[in-house]
Amino acid sequence: MQKTFYLIRHCKAEGQAPDVELTAEGREQAEALTAFFEDIEISHIISSPFTRAIQSIEPLSASRDLPVQIDDRLAERVLSTEDLPDWMEKLEQSFNDCDLKFEGGESAGEAAERGAEVLAEAPGNAVLVTHGNMMGLLLKRFEEAYGFEEWKALSNPDVYVLSIEGEKATVKRMWK
Repeated sequence: MQKTFYLIRHCKAEGQAPDVELTAEGREQAEALTAFFEDIEISHIISSPFTRAIQSIEPLSASRDLPVQIDDRLAERVLSTEDLPDWMEKLEQSFNDCDLKFEGGESAGEAAERGAEVLAEAPGNAVLVTHGNMMGLLLKRFEEAYGFEEWKALSNPDVYVLSIEGEKATVKRMWK
C-alpha cells in the first residue's frame, strides 16, 4: 500500500522561539499554500506545536474544514541548550554523523526517528507541517543523498511530497 505525505516547512516567521508568529509576508505565504494545495487531495493536517507552524497551515485548514492535529514530535530539533557560536558548523557535522549529540540537544538520528514515528502513524495524503532542520532530517532518512547543502537550500515555506510503498520511498520538491 502506498502512502503519500506532504511535508511543509513553515512560512516566514519573526524568529526561532516556539511562540513567534508569522511575519506579514509569512501570512501571505500561508494563503499561497492554500492555493497551492487547491487541487491536491489531503486527508489530515498534522502540525508542530510551534505557533509559526500552526499559523502557516491555518488558512488551508479553514478552507478544507480539516482540524489541525498538533503533534509535539514535529517540533524543531534542539541542537543544543548551550549557546553555540559555531552552530552552523555543528549542524553540518550532525548531518554527517547522525549519532552526534551536543549538550542538552538531540542527535539527528533521534530527531529523525521521532518524525518518522509520526509518518508511520499518519494516514496517507496527510500534510505534516514542521521546521527546517526536522524536515531536512526526515528527507535524509528517505533520500540518503539529502544533506546539509540541501537543508541550506530550503525556503520558507517549502513543500516536498514523500511517497512510501513498502521499503521504497520517493522524495520530490513541489514548491517553486
